[in-house]
Amino acid sequence: MTTDQPKRKAEIVDYFLAKKVLVSDDFINSLPQNFDPEDFYNTIAAKTSMPLMLVDQDTVNLYYEGGQANNQEAEESRPDADNQVASRGASANKPSLRTQTVDEGNVKVTFSYKDDPKKRDVQDFVSYYNARYKSIKAILENRQELQNMTSINRLHGKKDKEPAAVIGMVLDKATTPNDNIVMTLEDPTGTMKVIVNKNKPEIFGIGKEVVLDEVIGVVGVCGENVVFANNILLPEIPLHKELKKSPDECYAVFISDVHVGSKLFLPDEFGKFIKWLRGEVGNETQKDVARKVRYIFIMGDLVDGIGVYPAQESELDIVDIGEQYAEFARLISQIPEEKRLIICPGNHDAQRLAEPQPEFDKDFAKALCEMPNVTLVTNPAYINIHATKDFPGFDVLMYHGYSFDHFIAEVDSIRAQGGYERADLVMRFLLQRRHLSPTHTATPYIPDPKKDPLVVDRIPDFFATGHVHKAVASMYRNITLISGSCWQSKTSFQEKMGHNPEPARVPLVNLQTRQVKMLRF
Repeated sequence: MTTDQPKRKAEIVDYFLAKKVLVSDDFINSLPQNFDPEDFYNTIAAKTSMPLMLVDQDTVNLYYEGGQANNQEAEESRPDADNQVASRGASANKPSLRTQTVDEGNVKVTFSYKDDPKKRDVQDFVSYYNARYKSIKAILENRQELQNMTSINRLHGKKDKEPAAVIGMVLDKATTPNDNIVMTLEDPTGTMKVIVNKNKPEIFGIGKEVVLDEVIGVVGVCGENVVFANNILLPEIPLHKELKKSPDECYAVFISDVHVGSKLFLPDEFGKFIKWLRGEVGNETQKDVARKVRYIFIMGDLVDGIGVYPAQESELDIVDIGEQYAEFARLISQIPEEKRLIICPGNHDAQRLAEPQPEFDKDFAKALCEMPNVTLVTNPAYINIHATKDFPGFDVLMYHGYSFDHFIAEVDSIRAQGGYERADLVMRFLLQRRHLSPTHTATPYIPDPKKDPLVVDRIPDFFATGHVHKAVASMYRNITLISGSCWQSKTSFQEKMGHNPEPARVPLVNLQTRQVKMLRF
């Protein structure tokens, strides 16, 4: 392709960017006039089992000569592509070029959201909720009780007391004058009222916790344009989930909400944590454990940010966002490089607030993006760690937890059992619904018309969150639930809200036994 064809050149580059593929200069400048990018892409994708991330002159030779890609050379090229564009912080205004599976040492990113920037319209929201409905419906259809489920429009023709099984999204929920619960369910074919009788305490308790926009299954009998519920089924986590354990002794730690830049940041406590990781403090047993820490998960809010809430500047020690990230990077650069850090953003970070949040932007966090032992992911993300030839590794779901505020306020049972003191109850609640923010108003979000990335469509071994500034660990159906602590003392906002943070607590997980200990710094 000659240089006097800039328009055609730009079109080809745009085509590959839409496929999440980088192109080299030698590739784009060597193409013939009749080059067909679609045929090229399909041919190369069929010839190699590896994800296509970068095309260069070698890829062109493979296409025209019919040869086989050199797997070793292709593997060596992937980290460079990641470092430049994806794992080192693609711009929030550009599509992420990270593939669905990226290896970085013994850390494999199996899902980090890929954003297709575009103007959003009403149809995108419709498609987004249809995609969510289909995903969770597929989970519910595995339940024996829903094997004979039917669409809502077919229920309207059924006779009184005929059995009914339906899967729908909760459009509305209210309480009748007799204290029964009435819900409006919606599927692609229509809507239907569902009555949950207060005299059926088991399902009434489930009905009380149903929230708007979640997808549920209902089994009952028909009335006149209504279904009387005998059972309410949630997507849930299967009971037979395996409790995986590592064949060797090693450890993972989970922290969150560091809030570097705040006047209330706790540098002494965070410094002691880093010294422990370096093996410089503690008794010999504690130092031995520190040497065996292989993975450090940080679930967002690395810095306090700028303009997150009114008059925040008066509570900042560092008032430049770039300097906040530079200081955070300086602190964690003291951690030995053999320890892998996996980091997602939170609502205080320099990212859009809408979820999924992109990876960190190099424009703001250059030093962090260039650290060799750091893997940057979106919020949320799935990461596999510690896999070997004979062991599948552990799947970790990372989510900062911005939606937690809504469900702590709205779900009576969570609030009654501790609220902000019990982040694990919120995590269990979300796992039962197989969604990180089922209610429309719970968190800002980007309506992806193809897939709802907040659906929990794969079952993790660890569910790691932050946001509530309280360290908690528990187990639910063989999933370890972990909420990271914070490294900031109580703010004026938390004082007004009655929150009681518990800073400088670190959940430590022995991956061989799955035992969790809470360290205090």
